[in-house]
Amino acid sequence: MLPLDVLARDEYGFLADRGQWNEAVAEALAAEDGLQLTPAHWEIIQFMRAYYAKYQHQPNARLFGQAIKKSLGADKGGSLYLYRLFPDGPLKYANKYAGLPIPPSCI
Repeated sequence: MLPLDVLARDEYGFLADRGQWNEAVAEALAAEDGLQLTPAHWEIIQFMRAYYAKYQHQPNARLFGQAIKKSLGADKGGSLYLYRLFPDGPLKYANKYAGLPIPPSCI
């Protein structure tokens, strides 16, 4: 397991330097939160990384589900599905594990 204490993180536990992100970091962040990432998690995490790379910001909570529905299908953008994957908050934790900043709506 990757030691998270070597990574610069903000007060919310998000990476301070996105350049430090890799899949092992994502796995370690999730494990710290008591979550084991599955292929379904990775699909959302990779979606968030691609969205951020394209638009240089995260979608707000309402647009989050809509953007996923448009890209990955209606079933994967539904709030029940997303909350099953990220019970403590889909937008917040998908961004955290993707190595992205905390969304302003989650502070």
